[in-house]
Amino acid sequence: MRILVRRVHLLLGLSLGLLFAVLGLTGSALVFYSDIDTALHPTVQVTRNSPASGGTVLAWDRALATGHARWNDAGGKWSFELTGEPGPIPARYYPMPGGHGVRLMVWFSTDGKRILRAEPWGGYLMSWVYQLHMQLLAGATGGQVVGWSGVGMLLLLVSGLLTWWPRGSWKKALAFKRDAAPIRRFRDLHKLSGLASMPLLFILVATGVLLALPAVTQTLLAPSTIPAPTSSDTRGKRISIVQALAVGRRALPEGRIVFVDVPTSGTAPIRVRVQVPGDPHERFPGSYVFIDSLSGRVLAIHDVRRANTGSAVARWIRTLHDGTVGGTTTRVIALLLGFVPALLFATGVLHWLRRRRSPHAS
Repeated sequence: MRILVRRVHLLLGLSLGLLFAVLGLTGSALVFYSDIDTALHPTVQVTRNSPASGGTVLAWDRALATGHARWNDAGGKWSFELTGEPGPIPARYYPMPGGHGVRLMVWFSTDGKRILRAEPWGGYLMSWVYQLHMQLLAGATGGQVVGWSGVGMLLLLVSGLLTWWPRGSWKKALAFKRDAAPIRRFRDLHKLSGLASMPLLFILVATGVLLALPAVTQTLLAPSTIPAPTSSDTRGKRISIVQALAVGRRALPEGRIVFVDVPTSGTAPIRVRVQVPGDPHERFPGSYVFIDSLSGRVLAIHDVRRANTGSAVARWIRTLHDGTVGGTTTRVIALLLGFVPALLFATGVLHWLRRRRSPHAS
């Protein structure tokens, strides 16, 4: 059985190891991807005297008007991020319903009157790295490859643990022989780095699988359905973003608004995304307020605190995967952890190659 497990581990390592290394390294780069992207683009960097993003109540609606003057697809949608921090107003423009893959990333000046930067998602470095990490630059098909390969990577980790599991002295099994032959040092470095990172690496890979395979996640967790209401009419004057934000705050007064999604036209409501107490992800929380875009009436509320157990579990997936669960400390840990698959792949291949040249080496 041990020989069989070892062969399975070797086969999985040789077939998935390089992909595992690429996903780990790109994942490390994405831990602080917003900060890196800002550093690469001086036009959206924050200066000492920069006012808060959307510092005046009219800035959001000015930004919407500025965006409409340049892009105004009939089926489009604007999504504004409320960072609460100094700097430009970040937004996303979706030219058509469900057009997640073709979204345009836009940064407005703090008063909403100027467009500082506008680039398609995937058209600049950090978004390219994001698409490589999530979908191997191959769209939905690539996402499926990443997800199901992740299942193989989980088996790779488990088979590695079973292959190492000592039959005798634990002290010997955990030893690193500095003066040993190179092949032994490669093996020791491989096993010890794998053992040290195993629990956290398993969490990262498992949550990555769930993110890459949303249909599987839905089946496993069966989270509460998010409402999809429509506005009652398409005629008349639409409410402003400022009014929508006020309605959202009244609907979930203890929450913090993070995004507001404004449809260009049609019956789609305005959607306010809110982080309520107990929701672990600060940037992508799971509670929503749906507002009639004409009357300003609340059409539906999705509060994760009142959702089922599946929703409670699902809201931890992203924050565990990107390392934001414990703030800066866990993000740094996640960054460092992303280098481990490359180390495991390199030491594993080197050990395998040396064993092929010297079959009797340990």
